[in-house]
Amino acid sequence: MERITSFSVDHDFIDPGIYVSRIDGDITTYDLRTRKPNAGCYMDNITMHTVEHMLATYLRNSEIKDDVIYFGPMGCQTGFYLLLRNADNAKTLSVLKDCLSKVLEYEGKVFGAERKECGNYQNLDLASAKAECKAYLSALNKKEQTFRYEKEL
Repeated sequence: MERITSFSVDHDFIDPGIYVSRIDGDITTYDLRTRKPNAGCYMDNITMHTVEHMLATYLRNSEIKDDVIYFGPMGCQTGFYLLLRNADNAKTLSVLKDCLSKVLEYEGKVFGAERKECGNYQNLDLASAKAECKAYLSALNKKEQTFRYEKEL
């Protein structure tokens, strides 16, 4: 059986950042690594869920809204997938940083936090999402993003 792309990267050498995982025609899959894999510090469900609600809403209302195919959490609890049509890395990074900043500035009820809007609407916490977004934005600003995983298997 063919090995999928994301299992071909040595996860012990991944730091928080944004990476191009694959390109399929006009669709780019970005891995938004908010945490270092296999380091013992993973997002809990409430954090992943809330970041998903907040960032998905901001991304789907941003200047790249027509190109957003999907945004959602990684099962390993170390980040999120962002799939975009006609992606431009520099623009994606700029929009992502802007959306993260908007989460940090936001005061109010979590987007989609009503029973009729979400299948687990009580499992949301804005403070935990802000903490995750703040740490991730700091990681993105700390060093230049190459969009490439450095060590493949």
